[in-house]
Amino acid sequence: MMLEPGNNDELPIIPGKRYFTIGEVSELCDVKPHVLRYWEQEFPQLKPVKRRGNRRYYQRQDVLTIRQIRGLLYDQGFTIGGARTRLTDEDGSSVADEDSEQFKKLVLEMIAELEALLVFLKTK
Repeated sequence: MMLEPGNNDELPIIPGKRYFTIGEVSELCDVKPHVLRYWEQEFPQLKPVKRRGNRRYYQRQDVLTIRQIRGLLYDQGFTIGGARTRLTDEDGSSVADEDSEQFKKLVLEMIAELEALLVFLKTK
């Protein structure tokens, strides 16, 4: 399951850029950087790009996945193992229901971001 709609309001809108540093993701997802590094070891879906100096750069999909993991662990009370199972099936591919929920969440986030952009543009 994704974050409940009420919890989405507490997290900031994801800016429309391609890569995010671990610090930015920490703020966007309200999760400490050391927790993000730990989750990378526990969840095969999280594979930030590593560049010079082994610096991590997360993509938008990573941020959405982290928010999904955060919702499972913090809001729904799943264990790490339970959340991992919930996110993947035996093959390591996404579960169809999760894909559907993730798509719905992505669409809702896009709508919210477009509405925010519209408000911004009207003030110009």
